[in-house]
Amino acid sequence: MTPVLVVHIDFMIRTCFVWASIFVATLVLGPLTVIAYPLDPKGRLGHRIGKLWGKVALLANGVRVEVEGLEHLPKNRPCVFMSNHQGNYDIFSLLGHLPCQFKWLAKKELFSIPVLGWAMTAAGYISIDRAGTRETVEAMNKAARRIRDGMCVVIFPEGSRSPDGFIQDFKKGGFTLAIKSKVPIVPIAIAGSREIMPKDSLTLNPGTVRIRIGQPIGTEHCSMKDRNTLMEQVREAISSQFKRITGVTAKENSGFERNADREIG
Repeated sequence: MTPVLVVHIDFMIRTCFVWASIFVATLVLGPLTVIAYPLDPKGRLGHRIGKLWGKVALLANGVRVEVEGLEHLPKNRPCVFMSNHQGNYDIFSLLGHLPCQFKWLAKKELFSIPVLGWAMTAAGYISIDRAGTRETVEAMNKAARRIRDGMCVVIFPEGSRSPDGFIQDFKKGGFTLAIKSKVPIVPIAIAGSREIMPKDSLTLNPGTVRIRIGQPIGTEHCSMKDRNTLMEQVREAISSQFKRITGVTAKENSGFERNADREIG
């Protein structure tokens, strides 16, 4: 048996082990979240169970998480966390290591997955139809009311995972929600998760996820006419934090720009 084949077999065994661990954790912890709901309708216990689920996925795959900027987290007030989206391990990393209660704003398709979707509903996560239907507007208004009542939410404003590792254009929905809620937006940059699990791939690698939390950006005086300006301000804040942990600017979206930067460097 060649060394290359041995490495490949070991890699496949590792990948199967990690997915099996996530699957078992979902089957065990998901129903616990549902069972806990009558005792904890606000989902605080459900969030703790979700935090454990995230840490199981990180531990099984040998992923380390480094967090900077915890001093920027708002104390005793709701906020909207906005993060770039590198890969699925962003979810596990934020669940496991963002030290506060929060809910996810997630696409409605996830809520139809057996066990996982039931647990997300029980934990109080918010379903959004990205098609922009009347139900989407109603869901956003409901989310805004819950945020004003003290709930924090996490949103990936890119809408989906980055295909190339660079920060993509932002969608407007999360900024509409933040303006309606009149709560600060906390920008978060994540790097490293794409190398652990790239988009459209089921293969898994160990590694390190780096999270950097930026200073909150107020929305108290913003109206809908300020939405585009707010969106650019938040994107610039996330891009700045992203550059601090990677050395790469968010504007390097095209292959031409990336190659030019390499030649200049």
